[in-house]
Amino acid sequence: MFREQGYRLPAEWEPQSGVQLTWPHADTDWAPMLDDITKTYETMAREISKREPLLVVAPRGTTVHADCQVVNIDTDDTWARDHGFISLTGDGRPTLLLDFCFNGWGEKFAARQDNAINRRLYDEGAVSGQYVDHLDFVLEGGSIESDGRGTIFTTSSCLLAPHRNQPLTKDEIEERLKTYLCADRVLWIDHGHLTGDDTDGHIDTLVRICPDDTLLYIGCDDPEDEQYEELRLMEEQLRTFRTAEGRPYRLLRLPLPRPILNSELNYRLPATYANFLVINGAVLCPTYGQPDLDREALATIGQAFPHRDIIGIDCRTIIEQHGSLHCCTMQYPEGCLPIP
Repeated sequence: MFREQGYRLPAEWEPQSGVQLTWPHADTDWAPMLDDITKTYETMAREISKREPLLVVAPRGTTVHADCQVVNIDTDDTWARDHGFISLTGDGRPTLLLDFCFNGWGEKFAARQDNAINRRLYDEGAVSGQYVDHLDFVLEGGSIESDGRGTIFTTSSCLLAPHRNQPLTKDEIEERLKTYLCADRVLWIDHGHLTGDDTDGHIDTLVRICPDDTLLYIGCDDPEDEQYEELRLMEEQLRTFRTAEGRPYRLLRLPLPRPILNSELNYRLPATYANFLVINGAVLCPTYGQPDLDREALATIGQAFPHRDIIGIDCRTIIEQHGSLHCCTMQYPEGCLPIP
């Protein structure tokens, strides 16, 4: 029904009405590093609010130093990309606010309160649009990418992972994606994995769709790196992809950060330059205290977004909890924020 009405999943670089952050607090896993992560969130909030409205979800009593609208809701964690609304736009009609099930990336972590955030935001009038209940289907925002023209990108490692949507088959999941997201086709990426990743291979850690049929993706040049072979196979598969018109994609390769280890337990963290956020007039890009690679990554992202400011934000604290900048955010298309 919605597809026939002209609805689609917009590309991230299309005009936005605002961005959501779900704020860190002492009852999250951020407690041991709360001061540091709060400073990082304040930096993100400052850059976002310079360019568009900012919506912050935070439990009552949480101190938020940011130019934003705060909605008090109890939360388990802070990954707005994965518990936030996925929004469809359509020919002047009200935005469709799709509320999918978030179950802690396959029941790995507590998610009951985060899974209820969207309904609370809608009921309290913090977002504008038509609420659509898809809570019987697990789908995280970080697991999909859209070109805004009917093509959805995803990874088989995530959407077919245990404790998400079994016993649905790959074909059945693809059909649901096309129906729910009003898409024409789904391109599945079958390779690529970052050590330390909790998401089973979210696409926003590996490959990002950009304007003019451009794919930004993570590459690895060190055959001794444990991630080398999977990223090599991913790169080969990307070369086989074709646009809906039958043309190859323009491929831009991002460097892989040198290994960054957890500050306490000394295991490798899933640092990636692919986890950037596109907002009105700018791209906020993760950096990792590796000046040569940080500069290379920002320059490459700038090739894909030549008319936007390219802004680096130090994400070394964020990756301590196995995510990065894009994972912390969810953008809304025009017409959703702020409520008049």
